[in-house]
Amino acid sequence: MTINELGTALGNLYHNAQEGEAVAMIHLFGIKYAKEIKEGRYNKKEIAKAAKMPESYGTEISKGVKLAQYVTVKEKIR
Repeated sequence: MTINELGTALGNLYHNAQEGEAVAMIHLFGIKYAKEIKEGRYNKKEIAKAAKMPESYGTEISKGVKLAQYVTVKEKIR
């Protein structure tokens, strides 16, 4: 995946999140796409920027990537 594709996926999750679930969707993105992010050695701040979000959300993406080694996604996400 390209950084723009990752940005689009993150943006869709974030901007379509139910009220109060936006940050959880960022973590979920990090979990779901951890492999692609690590393999591409993408900068998490750049992914957030590509999603038209504040770069500071890169920290939340990092949290999701770290969680990926411990959890799996149970349900399909949009």
